[in-house]
Amino acid sequence: MMAQRGIEGASVRAVADAAGCTTGLIMHHFGSRAAMLVHARRLLFGRTTKRANAAEAAEAEPVTRLTAVLEGALPLDEERAAEIRVWLGFAAAAVADPELAAVHVAGNRDWVGRITRLLAACAPGVGDEHRLRAGAIRLVALTDGLPTLSILDPQTYDKDTQIAALRDAIDGVVRDLKESR
Repeated sequence: MMAQRGIEGASVRAVADAAGCTTGLIMHHFGSRAAMLVHARRLLFGRTTKRANAAEAAEAEPVTRLTAVLEGALPLDEERAAEIRVWLGFAAAAVADPELAAVHVAGNRDWVGRITRLLAACAPGVGDEHRLRAGAIRLVALTDGLPTLSILDPQTYDKDTQIAALRDAIDGVVRDLKESR
């Protein structure tokens, strides 16, 4: 529902209609619209985590694994584009809703931690956690910004452009970390 209609369109009635049940059943299960939205955000986080876990576990060079994990966050296919539309709705709603903001912040912090860990594997010997985290934040900011721009302007930010921008950024961050040793 959220991918099709945005977070505003994900009313209890709309979700119940799509699920073929009553609004009472939705409310009984979740208790509130906010709880339903938090549940949906956690499901989305679970999907992206599963995809990132698989990419990170692959037998490949550290930079290849980092690239695969970060590419998993880009809307390079319709499934991920739908996830990004949902994510954008949550991000907008989280600005004014402390409960949604807490879920969003927790997910983001986990993501930054994962990317920091992957960067440490790409630049062994860089013991400066601050530098590693700063590099991770640069990459996370890019993988949050590119999807937003690509959903709004898919001609300018097409698949190839997104991949090239990401790979250039990864190369730059890893190079900067290695030079700082």
